[in-house]
Amino acid sequence: MSADIPIRPAFHHFNLKTTRLQALIDWYATVVGTEVTFQNATGAWLTNDAANHRIALLCFPGFIDDPDRETRTGMHHSAFEYDSFPDLNDTFLRLRDAGIEPDICIDHGMTLSYYYKDPDGNRVELQVDNFGDWAASKEWMRTSPEFRANPIGVFVDPERVAEAAASGESFAEIHRRAMAGELN
Repeated sequence: MSADIPIRPAFHHFNLKTTRLQALIDWYATVVGTEVTFQNATGAWLTNDAANHRIALLCFPGFIDDPDRETRTGMHHSAFEYDSFPDLNDTFLRLRDAGIEPDICIDHGMTLSYYYKDPDGNRVELQVDNFGDWAASKEWMRTSPEFRANPIGVFVDPERVAEAAASGESFAEIHRRAMAGELN
């Protein structure tokens, strides 16, 4: 392999600093099904699949919360993907019933995305690919006049999305209606 061609590693984990170690452990277990691989007084390593960890949490003495975090530069959110719309919708309903509501919900055109805030205020996106095919959604992003005109997408009300699904609407129809502004 040429030294000029980068090797593309798979994304493995993200690491958060916190003053609320147990609250974050509990929240990620509820939201994305993580389990603790290892924990001590200064951190925890969590996974929701076969990897040794997907989320690392550090809780060192001296950490303080930043009251201005929303206006500071840094990571905006992390994201987890579902294989299907019913998985995303069922998760929304389960979390809603557990008292965990999304902060922002957007049909980006290529994904339907629900953003939640963990106890520290870190945003976590739960999403599903609208095309059911990453190659198709990537091509849509590259070539779509709609995406070029509005790369953020259209805000949706997840309750209205869930009602549409419960009434038997297909995901394709829900996506069409979301992009038309009918589900906000």
